[in-house]
Amino acid sequence: MTEPSKLPIAVIGAGPIGLAAAANLVEQGLTPIIFEAGSRVAANIWQWRHVRLFTPWSMLLDPAGKRLLEANGGWTEPCGDAVPDAKELVEEFLDPLAAHSAIASQIKLHHKVVSVSRDGHDRMKDGNRNDAPFLIVTETADGPRRFKARAVIDASGTWTNPNPLGAGGVMADGEQQLRSHIRYGIPDVLGQQRQRYSGKRVLVVGSGHSAFGSALSLAELRNEDQATSVTWGIRRTDTSTLWGKGCADEIAERGALGTRVQSAVKSGAVTLMPGLSISALKQHGDDGIEVIDVEGVARVVVDEIIVSAGSRPNLEMLRELRLEFDLATEAAKRLGNLINPNHHSCGSVPPHGAEELKHPEPNFYVVGMKSYGRAPTFLLRTGFEQVRSVVAEMAGDHSSAQRVELTLPQNDACSTESACDAEETACDSAYRER
Repeated sequence: MTEPSKLPIAVIGAGPIGLAAAANLVEQGLTPIIFEAGSRVAANIWQWRHVRLFTPWSMLLDPAGKRLLEANGGWTEPCGDAVPDAKELVEEFLDPLAAHSAIASQIKLHHKVVSVSRDGHDRMKDGNRNDAPFLIVTETADGPRRFKARAVIDASGTWTNPNPLGAGGVMADGEQQLRSHIRYGIPDVLGQQRQRYSGKRVLVVGSGHSAFGSALSLAELRNEDQATSVTWGIRRTDTSTLWGKGCADEIAERGALGTRVQSAVKSGAVTLMPGLSISALKQHGDDGIEVIDVEGVARVVVDEIIVSAGSRPNLEMLRELRLEFDLATEAAKRLGNLINPNHHSCGSVPPHGAEELKHPEPNFYVVGMKSYGRAPTFLLRTGFEQVRSVVAEMAGDHSSAQRVELTLPQNDACSTESACDAEETACDSAYRER
């Protein structure tokens, strides 16, 4: 039997934060094993690779990953001031990092983690629980596979678990039955899905950057085909802070995005529908889908719906662990009060690392977008600092783990009212900071 100290450290998810965790582990002389449910690294980002990001390269490169690639040779760092699209982020940084000799052999593609537990111990069992290795069960094309690890870093994100269309965090009546007319996230309106939306009546739901981008893409499609109709529904009634800080935003591209969507609304290219909390969808004969609000009033009839209302963590695979979450955000309990959007704007989130991310289950951490639970406005820079601190703690460098430094750019658009609706999750994207 392998001694727990000789086992690898499991990283769940091979996206930007998962790969950053792997890079930090390699730098510390620790062995990662990385589980990725998709067919390639950064599989979730690859689904929205058409999206232009709003943060420059200087904010998108994990420091440990950069050092590994520079030491390896043959990699040219992208220009720090340039703003890439998601495809460029994957191809110019994440793919090369995943191909690094110390990481590539440790990546398990097509391995969806379905359970994390303590080997031989369910949630109720005490005994030598904390000394037992973690048991990770993955779902593969060849059936389930089991792996053991000395510690676990969950960087699986929230992208695959979008929030529903309906108000109150639940599906609207008819939402499931009419799924063929609904897309969640950021569809490629001007590319692969052009024919789906051209000439149609489209409703975009959500008040975050994902919704901004989808509304703007549809407005551009409307310029080509005037039969295209764009309605943008948001839950809030006060739109005064909807657009953000414009040219005063500390991230220029993010501010410009808000300015552009505001102009599209003023010009009539996009019809803004505030106060839209949806309770039901109904087939309107042969003439589209009727959207009904919580008062039972039919607000609009459309052909297609894009739900850009954020996402939430899937905690099912962690049920056998002893974890403690903040009641409101579903973040780690000590982190929840620091990121609760009712009290913090994007730039007022304080630095946090291993100490704030820890759970009663020793050597288990949730990092990245999933660490924020349902809270919005997560930036990659936050995740890079999280994993640096967590890996330092795992390596026994406690002083480094506690020395957390993080400065986030301000943007009032994600404070209080907009964030209370949980309609935006973030990751450095012009459409979706996620």
